[in-house]
Amino acid sequence: MANLKEIKRKIGSVKNTAKTTNAMKLVSSAKLKRAEELAKRSKVYAHKLTELLDEIAARIQNVNAGGLDNIYFRHIEDPKKVDIIFITSDKGLCGGFNAQTIKRVNELLETYKAADVKVRLRAIGRKGVDYFKFNRIELNDAIIGLSSAPTYKEAAEFITKVVEEYINGKTDKIILVYNSYVNIITQEVKEEQILPIDASKIETSGANTSELEIEPEDDDVLLDALVKRYVEYAMYYALIDSLAAEHSARMQAMDAATKNAKEMVDDLTVKYNKARQEAITTELIEIISGMESMK
Repeated sequence: MANLKEIKRKIGSVKNTAKTTNAMKLVSSAKLKRAEELAKRSKVYAHKLTELLDEIAARIQNVNAGGLDNIYFRHIEDPKKVDIIFITSDKGLCGGFNAQTIKRVNELLETYKAADVKVRLRAIGRKGVDYFKFNRIELNDAIIGLSSAPTYKEAAEFITKVVEEYINGKTDKIILVYNSYVNIITQEVKEEQILPIDASKIETSGANTSELEIEPEDDDVLLDALVKRYVEYAMYYALIDSLAAEHSARMQAMDAATKNAKEMVDDLTVKYNKARQEAITTELIEIISGMESMK
């Protein structure tokens, strides 16, 4: 009978767990819809901003005899100092969401270490911060709270400090690593070079037919202002995209956990019924044996 009570207790415990994981799945599903919609709108703006930057940079490149001479577009063949910004979640229970990002960061660390390049890590999200602190790997920046509730202002403030160090020559390259939202069941780790902007990737086909007119003395002012907005929004969009991916990953993880819990309840119920049947059979045998002995 004690065994029956133990199995019954386990069934109740697993059922409660299933209720919790199912509730978390529903919450993540609702949050995903909002984050997905925001990510879609932000992606359109980011795309248009990139198009404008390409167009203006191409125009300046074509007009100026010396080509595009701007600090944000400078090309360093062998960078010696690299800043890696990576985004993880502040909360767990989202499957391999954080592990994938951390794995990519570790791969980059190994690659740059082999090339004798100094790397400074800038972590956004509690899970990434905790991982590297636990492994005693130095973090140049550690921000908690931004990945779970991103705002344009905070994203701009964060990336502005990094860009200032790039301008002052403290770093040669800025790389952004995060888990991107592809669809409701797929997330993809992205690695983007924020600065310097690769001039070779600028689309120049529409530059000659563009109606934009840029005064020569306004070149640097205009390009600096546009790059500033471009970098800020790239940081903000990465945070939004990562948040959508996080909710998607958590929704899948909680759905899988709920299914596993239900399967476990079914297995325990079968086990309970078998144990109960055995107990009843044993009691019947004892009663019959007792009656036989009294004859």
